[in-house]
Amino acid sequence: MEFAKTIKAHWTGIVNYIKAKTTGVIEGINNKIQLAKRRARGYRNINNFINMIYFLCGKLKFDYPYYPL
Repeated sequence: MEFAKTIKAHWTGIVNYIKAKTTGVIEGINNKIQLAKRRARGYRNINNFINMIYFLCGKLKFDYPYYPL
């Protein structure tokens, strides 16, 4: 019974928490883009910059060459 009273008292806060959208993922991607710009100190053209964004933020998987000894 006490649980139901607590839910009823805080219902609007619970609903607002569930409906809210966070911007954490977007801010993380923007941070990676800004870091790429600073690291390169400029790109020759916009296509190179866009390719670097895809490379860093795209979570691409590359098979690196493996040469056993």
